[in-house]
Amino acid sequence: MRITSRPFHVMTKPIGPICNLDCKYCFYLEKEKMLQAEDLAPRSTWQMSDAVLESYIQQYIASQPTPEITFAWQGGEPTLLGVRFFQHVRILQKRYSDGRTVHNAIQTNGTLLDEEWCEFLAKERFLVGISIDGPARLHDTYRVDKQQKPTFDAVMQGIDLLKLYGVEFNTLTVVNRVNAAEPLEIYRFLKEIGSGFMQFIPLVERYNHISGGADNGLIHIDLAPPPHRSMIPGDVTEWSVLPEQYGHFLVTIFYEWVHNDVGSVFVQLFDSALGTWLGEGASLCVFAETCGGALAMEQSGDMYTCDHFVYPQYRLGNILETDIADLAHSQTQQKFGRDKQETLPRYCRQCSVRFACNGECPKHRFLSTPDGEFGLNYLCTAYKQFFSYIDPYMKTMAALLRSGHAPAEIMTSLRTSHGEANIDKAGRNDLCPCGSGKKYKKCCLMRAH
Repeated sequence: MRITSRPFHVMTKPIGPICNLDCKYCFYLEKEKMLQAEDLAPRSTWQMSDAVLESYIQQYIASQPTPEITFAWQGGEPTLLGVRFFQHVRILQKRYSDGRTVHNAIQTNGTLLDEEWCEFLAKERFLVGISIDGPARLHDTYRVDKQQKPTFDAVMQGIDLLKLYGVEFNTLTVVNRVNAAEPLEIYRFLKEIGSGFMQFIPLVERYNHISGGADNGLIHIDLAPPPHRSMIPGDVTEWSVLPEQYGHFLVTIFYEWVHNDVGSVFVQLFDSALGTWLGEGASLCVFAETCGGALAMEQSGDMYTCDHFVYPQYRLGNILETDIADLAHSQTQQKFGRDKQETLPRYCRQCSVRFACNGECPKHRFLSTPDGEFGLNYLCTAYKQFFSYIDPYMKTMAALLRSGHAPAEIMTSLRTSHGEANIDKAGRNDLCPCGSGKKYKKCCLMRAH
């Protein structure tokens, strides 16, 4: 067992794809039958065994070069395992921590949270991610239980308990074809329920025209595996967000946020973009030049290149047979990470917002460019719109940070009668929109170039 020079992240599925909900758009619903058909998962139980759990915790802690280590527990629905499973997790983490600080994050639909759960989560300081797609009429469009009944009220009950017990939580919203039409209603709703950190994930799934259809019995819903050059792209599902919808969704929320909530509400995509404009690179793997540092592990101990690539051809190995660090830094995984950059079409490499987008996630690269080259991202037009729109604001906030000011000071400028125009069209001799009192040419304009 060895400590690696580069940290890596693992999305852990301790109960595999098993869930108490039946969300109509869930790409992971196909995995139960797929993994069983490939003999990559047991048919009797989906709970991670004690042997796999202990080996994983020991190996993961030992492999990380950082003083603080974060475990991410996801699913399926991890709370189906019960509190006792995660009490055992904490025992093992303390046993193998070797003096280092261990953090835990758990992603849940929130419907099974009760007082016992919240007492445990508060005591052990778990960060809880709650999946919620907006107010009831939007959330319940797709997020239903096994009886096809709405789940919004159960989720809100869980959130209320988290707040009662003082458990830190954030929200994850899947942006689909229905709720994408209501960006401000969703954003304001999330603020109202106490979400100070928001993730917006675009829903893009394709029907598989190669496997023979859902009737072959291998998959629950007929979704296509990640694209490659020789495949037929497939049609996007009717619940997938449209590119023009998603671009408008992001721009609308950003406008509201940059005028009112900088510093008080954190939107993952906006934070990552600011890091890019500061020259620090994107914190989100989908916008990084290369990927490969975020892997997925199923309950069996099988490791995959990425959560969106849990298919047999992307299986790296099993941690009971090969050390987790060797899998994470294997030649196969390194090539997977490099391919993101090396397969970027020429059209994308010449794009004005390539520095911020980098072709986004390879999972979404199933279109052809205007000149016929395969590999254009389905959301290309959305990201061109969004990154072009936020450019002057990001330059201003980056300049504020470099000069020792808080990015939130941008809101002061935008509240003036000419603030909005100044951000976009400030003249060289105008007062700088950041509020520093200096001329634009001596302040943000100089820092931006």
